This record gives sequence, structure tokens and C-alpha cells, in this order.
Amino acid sequence: MLKTVSATNKGKSQSKEPERSLPPLGPVAVDPKGCVTVAIYAKPGSKQKAVTDVTMEALNVAMVAPASEGEAELCRYFSKVLELGRSDVILNKGGKSHEKVVKLLACTTAEEISEKFKKEAEKIKIKQKMKSTSLRSFLISINEEVAK
Repeated sequence: MLKTVSATNKGKSQSKEPERSLPPLGPVAVDPKGCVTVAIYAKPGSKQKAVTDVTMEALNVAMVAPASEGEAELCRYFSKVLELGRSDVILNKGGKSHEKVVKLLACTTAEEISEKFKKEAEKIKIKQKMKSTSLRSFLISINEEVAK
């Protein structure tokens, strides 16, 4: 059956609903083009590169280089942590700022990326805990946690 065009709609384009992006998973989100983006708060001047915390606003990353020089260092570190090629990780915003946005060009999901960052942050926390306590007391605390 043919639809008739009313006089009020004649000549007007039929607008579609705007494409809605997925709700962000903390600092990890999906942009309108389908690429995964990560909001980062870079903390320069650290002794080593590390994901220090995962908050709802941003991924806190300790970097050795200053904020203005840390672009390549950050992308290399993320490609290692996320097991992606270096060309798949690009700095999208914030070249000279502490607040940055990294875009991932590889085929991956926001959930996978979020999980990898959480695991990396936990790994760093365990390393810091090991450094602050002796090996014996560390093993005792791990056994107590496992027993719970």
C-alpha cells in the first residue's frame, strides 16, 4: 500500500533519531564511529610507567616523561598493556595536558579494554605491596585473603 505525503510534511526531510553511543564503562567509551576511546589523567615524573587507578572519570597513569613529551611513551605503554600494535593506539586529545584521550583503532570492545586496565592496575598494586612488605609477610597476607 502506498503512503500519502501530507501537506505539512511535503518537502521536509525525514530526520532519523541521532545515533546513540553506548554508555561509558568508566574511562572507557565508544565514540560515534565505533572506536574505543580511553580518558586518561597522566601523572608525569614517576619512576616507572604504571596504571595507578581506574576511576569513573579517567584512567590514572603514572608516566616517566613530562605531559608534553609523553605522547609516544603513553601509546607504546598502552599497546603493550592492551596487546595491540603501536599503530592501533593514537593520542586523540590532550598532547600537552594531563588530561588526555587515547583512541584505539583495533577491533576490540570497551569491556575487554576496561578489564585489561583493571588487571594491570591490580598487578601494579600487588607489586607495590610486595615492595613495601617482606616476602614472608606478603605470602602470609595472600594466604589469609585466599582463606576468606
